[in-house]
Amino acid sequence: MDRTERDEMRRLAADFRQWSRLAEGVRVWHQTVQDAAGSDERAMRTRSVVVARSGRAAWRVLALGASDRDVVRRLWERALLPVPTADDRALLRLLTGEVPRAVADVAPLLGVRRFFAGAARKQSAVTASDFLRGHHGELIAAGVPERLTQLGAPTNPLGPPKVEDLLDPMLRFDLLAERTSPAPELMDRSVFEGLPEALAAIDKVVAGEASYRSAARDAGEQVRRAEVHRILRDMPVDVLKTATRDRLRLGPLAEARIGTVQEVLHAGASLQALPGVGETSARRMIGAARTLWQNTYDEMPIRIDIDHRHPEATHLLRCLAEWDAYRQTRGAAADLERAAELAPLGATISRRTSHLLVIPTRGLAAAGLGESIRMVIRRAELLGMSSGSGRRSVPADPWDDFLARPADYFAMLAELGFVTDDADAVHGDLPEEIIQAVRDQALDGAHLTASLRGYQSFAARFALVQRKVIIGDEMGLGKTVEAIAVLAHLRSRGSTHFLVVCPAAVVTNWVREITAKSRLRPHRVHGPERDRAARAWLRDGGVAVTTYETLAWWESTLRDHHDLACVVVDEAHYIKNPQAQRTARTKEIVARADRAILLTGTPLENRVEEFGNLASYVRPDLTVDVTDLSPQRFRRQIAPAYLRRNQEDVLTELPELIEVEEWLPMSAADTTGYREAVVRGNFMEMRQAAMLQGARSTKVQRLIEIVREAADNGRRVIVFSHFRQVLDLVAQALPEPVFGPLTGSVPANHRQQMVDQFSAAEHGAVLVAQIVAGGVGLNIQSASVVVICEPQLKPTTEAQAIARAHRMGQVQSVQVHRLLSEDGVDKRITELLAGKRRIFDDFARVSDTADSSPEAVDLSEAELVREVLAAERQRLST
Repeated sequence: MDRTERDEMRRLAADFRQWSRLAEGVRVWHQTVQDAAGSDERAMRTRSVVVARSGRAAWRVLALGASDRDVVRRLWERALLPVPTADDRALLRLLTGEVPRAVADVAPLLGVRRFFAGAARKQSAVTASDFLRGHHGELIAAGVPERLTQLGAPTNPLGPPKVEDLLDPMLRFDLLAERTSPAPELMDRSVFEGLPEALAAIDKVVAGEASYRSAARDAGEQVRRAEVHRILRDMPVDVLKTATRDRLRLGPLAEARIGTVQEVLHAGASLQALPGVGETSARRMIGAARTLWQNTYDEMPIRIDIDHRHPEATHLLRCLAEWDAYRQTRGAAADLERAAELAPLGATISRRTSHLLVIPTRGLAAAGLGESIRMVIRRAELLGMSSGSGRRSVPADPWDDFLARPADYFAMLAELGFVTDDADAVHGDLPEEIIQAVRDQALDGAHLTASLRGYQSFAARFALVQRKVIIGDEMGLGKTVEAIAVLAHLRSRGSTHFLVVCPAAVVTNWVREITAKSRLRPHRVHGPERDRAARAWLRDGGVAVTTYETLAWWESTLRDHHDLACVVVDEAHYIKNPQAQRTARTKEIVARADRAILLTGTPLENRVEEFGNLASYVRPDLTVDVTDLSPQRFRRQIAPAYLRRNQEDVLTELPELIEVEEWLPMSAADTTGYREAVVRGNFMEMRQAAMLQGARSTKVQRLIEIVREAADNGRRVIVFSHFRQVLDLVAQALPEPVFGPLTGSVPANHRQQMVDQFSAAEHGAVLVAQIVAGGVGLNIQSASVVVICEPQLKPTTEAQAIARAHRMGQVQSVQVHRLLSEDGVDKRITELLAGKRRIFDDFARVSDTADSSPEAVDLSEAELVREVLAAERQRLST
């Protein structure tokens, strides 16, 4: 190679070194931008959280702030990188791989070292020079220098980067790589402002329940200790001799005027100073007294004695009321379920968060997340938790609240272990192997907000173990909450869709009970909103509450739905006739559901053949011979599928007052009569309208059911109404025997005769009475079921009427059924009286005048008439 060739090669090598540096810069820059954007994407994915709806992932959400604009800038840099073609990639590989090696190999021919190079290196240099000459012209002709400049030139985005740019498809943001429907959205801060604070406030209340429960338990222990103290205070010291097998000399105690076991405990170690006692005797006396104390304490149940209101019992009731107040805040089932679902998101939101990127994962639009956030924030505000207190008011006198709803208090005491059930009665007639399996079954209460009695918990666990069952507990034992507990447990285990089939008259009660006693979401698939409710249930899950008649409307939908975790059939005697259409429809759903619970208060001993039908619906595998069977043998045959307990067996604190508000829909005939009364402005006719249609009246139909079930359960019924016309109609509509009507026109001596005849009559007898007459001055303990046909204008009127049956001498629990129409005057009166009652509560509780004159706290009838009539006219005119 001569000098000219060497100069040419030096020039070519210089060009190649420059192009290689440019190529390496392009490669490094592209890789750096890609790595930075990829790292940002991974970090954002890690920061994002999944928000669930009804137990299933619904959205992936990423909290964004001002600092994320730098991320957006880096994503833009990646998006705007010049895109290399296949030729570009080949060129870069050439310039960063083979070319640098060729330039290095040709170096020995270009300097003084060429004189010292060996033959092999010279040959390599010649080959490299040929390689460089061959490619240089091609690269120049292809415009490589200009292309390298283009590949290495960054392009700036239009304007400053914004977090909103993440939605731009050009960014190719990894979290948005999969196309979703609906499309991802950005929420600004106005939507989620205050969410972390609301979640923290709700968490505080939920956590606070534990402290209130503990306080109630401690208060219960104080009641037990106080009762033990009172017993030992009256226990003579002579029992110490029995406890120590006559090894104690008690003469010195008598001389020291220590006459009771409690006085021995009070004296303690000072006993050894008494003449004739000594250290050993004192230790034995104290030990025996402490043993008696412990044995008495261990066997001491909690007693709430309304005739002796000891301070420690008052304190216990107040602690229970405070605990229950927190439990009621948790009763906002849907809101608190949303709060739990939003908790992971709340933890990612800070003061610097400006937006949320919401990416749907299963077809729910971002608006659904926004609605959940608003629900939780609104719930926190409504509960007064934004201020940090989270505390609800409790009654000034807890005894009033206890007397108004003793069942709730006894349920809480049972949950704390202070009220125990008769174990044998709790089990009904079940065989031992099933009893043991039920005992071993756990019951998850995470989605249940009500306290369960022991027998109620047993029924729920029985249904879980046996999968498809009949629960035949007597009226008033809480079959509804037993079924809800099963659904709540299944929800905790991941199930989402449940169905309740019931008569139309109790749809409202089911919806209310589900809301009040669980975190499950009810859907009323009945009436004008049934289409919307059915779609919401299919989409989101929860408890669909429907009627036997409505099953015909959506049975095809249910047939196609394969995730029905449990169906509850209320008033199951409706399907005892296997030939009825509603029986066929219900039976099909029971067969397809994973689990089923049939509820009926009808005793086993009656209608054995129909009970056999019910048993076959839930357990077709059971062989039940209904011919020539004794009840005991029949029980044994259907024991795997049937559980029944009676009130007297499991409610050890009887008598108890059980009050049920039965909100009923108006029939078409009821509605027509009611509208006519409103048009005429006849308030008293409006109050009666829902009862005057006879067999076409929903209230009358429900009344007949109550009376029949009472007869089956060996109970007598008293029916109260303000109106003589209603009483006459009721007396005609009800099955015999019916006594009355007992009205103000019946002479006083005849009234008592009527009550005596009623009390001597067979079970199922009904006394029909005008509430202002039969509700005052008579003792009717023989009745244990009270029905009030319409809300009274004075709360004290109802209280006095109920007191006729719920009083000393009553050996059965008293069930009070208030028949109330969902719309119309009943609802208006109830709402107005509730408001007025709250206003007058403080006055009524502390005023001697109010206590001695109940009418002082009643609402003016003229005022109520004006308000109700005006409200109803406005409602019906729209």
